[in-house]
Amino acid sequence: MTPVPRTAAIRLRFLLPAVIAVAASTCATNPVTGRRELSLISESQEIAMGQEAAQQTVQSIGVVPDSSLQRYVSSLGMAMARASERPNLPWSFTVIDDPMVNAFALPGGPIFITRGILTHMNSEAQLVSVLGHEIGHITAKHSVQQMSQAQLAQIGLVTAMIVKPELAQFGDLASQGLGLLFLKFGRNDELQADDLGFRYMVNAGYAPSEMAEMFRTLGRLGSGGEGRVPQWLSTHPDPGNRVQNTLDRISSHTSLAPNLKVDRDEFLQRTEELIFGINPRQGFFRQNEFLHPDLRFHFDFPQGWQTANQATQVAAVSPQQDAIVVLSLAGTTSPDQALSQFLGQQGISNEGESSASVNGLPAAAAAFSAQTEQGVLTGRVVFVSLDGRTYRLLGYTPAQRAGAYRTDFQRSLSSFRRLTDQAALNAQPVRVKLVRLSRATTVSQFQAAYPSTIPVEQVALINGVDANATFPASAIVKQVR
Repeated sequence: MTPVPRTAAIRLRFLLPAVIAVAASTCATNPVTGRRELSLISESQEIAMGQEAAQQTVQSIGVVPDSSLQRYVSSLGMAMARASERPNLPWSFTVIDDPMVNAFALPGGPIFITRGILTHMNSEAQLVSVLGHEIGHITAKHSVQQMSQAQLAQIGLVTAMIVKPELAQFGDLASQGLGLLFLKFGRNDELQADDLGFRYMVNAGYAPSEMAEMFRTLGRLGSGGEGRVPQWLSTHPDPGNRVQNTLDRISSHTSLAPNLKVDRDEFLQRTEELIFGINPRQGFFRQNEFLHPDLRFHFDFPQGWQTANQATQVAAVSPQQDAIVVLSLAGTTSPDQALSQFLGQQGISNEGESSASVNGLPAAAAAFSAQTEQGVLTGRVVFVSLDGRTYRLLGYTPAQRAGAYRTDFQRSLSSFRRLTDQAALNAQPVRVKLVRLSRATTVSQFQAAYPSTIPVEQVALINGVDANATFPASAIVKQVR
């Protein structure tokens, strides 16, 4: 073992008691377990962080513009939250306009559920089971625990840097890595959230067997139902066999009331006409091309880059994750004015500008460099006007990589043009439709009689059955068209 230098040992001798004192003085009682545990985050801080993240979520993703559906989901979630161990938090429940199958909780009360997961649910009880699980993450303070551990680990990193000063160069990187590591829920957290969600839905009068059905649907998604693992499973790791664990809870729960609620038909009627999958009116990708029917523009991102379409911007990141191209709205000012404002920002250096048009559209462009805490970035920005709106087209990379991406930036940022493809201009989203059957019908028979725009296997999936199942007479079945 390498001995610690005397000066470092002296520093360490004084620092470690302080670290221990911080940890000891910041324990709090967990409202779910009643146990004392580390908490470096106060409830007011927890709430503030959650509220800020919630605003960013709404701005970046957007909400489903159906006030009746929003009130419905909120009323179900609020009933359970107010009966939980933390009834006085500023709870909120919001359906976001995201086709991914996902739901997530933010610290201090905000809970989000996607329209994508709603289209894969088949009863009110299934919805309640997911909301209950997310409530459990908040009542058990899982985010607070993870952030506290991250902060404590950072204190440990500071200790290590005093002992070994050459580690200081890795301080920021290690801190970021620790944050990402600790803020992911672990399997123990998931198991506890499953337990709490089970308890909350039963106390609210819902049949917990529907929790098992929801887990079966998520399992089918993860086993190839749509060719990829649903987002919910990637952020909520399976603590074991979730279906069997739920059935075991039901078996051991000796006081379950009879006739607990399922409410399949009412739920399905509330979710009829929900958009299924990507809404092309908000823009869609065709390989590396981005087409926006409502705003009537066409833009090409570099080939092979990873793309994302968000409510406020569309972006692509290079395969090496060292360059980015972003398209966003820049208001209604002229391209020249918008460029002047951009170049006038502190830390931005003008490396040469021009006012040449882009595909016949008024535009202003410049090469620039920007001084940041991480180093110098270099890139190109173009402001272009179309139908009264000005768009900002931006590409940048670290200065040492400028040569590698100059051509990519030039080609992409000069590709913005008016959309004239009639098929793209007329693209419409597909929606969930309901059919009440007059007789027993297999999944394949249903697809033949009421064709969907999605494969028969996916029709079975969104209806919560296997592909070889038979729907009973009088059942309401989902179709997508």
